[in-house]
Amino acid sequence: MFGGVLDFRLLLDVLLAMGVGVLLFSRVNEPRTLWLLRGYIFLVSLAWFVQRLERLPLTSKLVDGLVLACSLSLAILWQGELRRLMELLGTGRLAVLLGNSQNEFSATASAIAQLTEAAGRLSQNRRGALVVIDTGSDLRPEDFLYSGIPLDAQLSTELLLNLFASDTPLHDGAVLIKGNKIISAGVILPLSRQGIARYGTRHLAALGITERFDRCICVVVSEETGTLSLANQGKLERPITSSRLGDLLSEIIGGSNTTQNSKNSSTANKTSSKALEETKSP
Repeated sequence: MFGGVLDFRLLLDVLLAMGVGVLLFSRVNEPRTLWLLRGYIFLVSLAWFVQRLERLPLTSKLVDGLVLACSLSLAILWQGELRRLMELLGTGRLAVLLGNSQNEFSATASAIAQLTEAAGRLSQNRRGALVVIDTGSDLRPEDFLYSGIPLDAQLSTELLLNLFASDTPLHDGAVLIKGNKIISAGVILPLSRQGIARYGTRHLAALGITERFDRCICVVVSEETGTLSLANQGKLERPITSSRLGDLLSEIIGGSNTTQNSKNSSTANKTSSKALEETKSP
């Protein structure tokens, strides 16, 4: 019976380790990070295997020391990712951690078009703007330096233009968007430490929030030049045109809605074409 219990514990241990490994690999997109993670998991597996051999104490100590050194190196290298992991665990956002997609984070094609139009008009008028779009991080008030003024309003071009008007008290902060809703305005974001000499406050804020949460993006309009930018996963793409912005937004936050709309439009076009051919045929 003892051997059966031991085998069951071993099987459970292996299954849990495989589950954690699959979860980690599913959350990593960058190739170099994936290589480092594979190497680290290989070292941990080697250390586990060596520790089960009682006749190799010296080798076990060496492998344990190597794993410890690699753990410290990765903790320094991945401090941003580890901080994000602890924040998600501490706030109980397990759905975000597991990567479960929710319908509330996807936007319709109409909402994307209105956001793109607002950004283009703000760019033409050189009115500074910062829009945070939650694509699945489930951003909460404690994630910001100041959570802003709650709105919970339907997304529209006119409302965005009014919020970023120079004579309004909320124009210096960011607007938080989730799906088709404007959640809040006047939000103050944490600043990034990278590119301080090159970027202004709005761009540093966009980089800062996307560094901490990889499932949100920021649209930035420069007040000095009117340049459009898009921040995603701590990287800034600039300058971009309004049409390019629309394509990126459709790709990132459109999701199944955009695909379904395209399929419906295609089906409708085929149906109308078939009906027209039947009408013309004698």
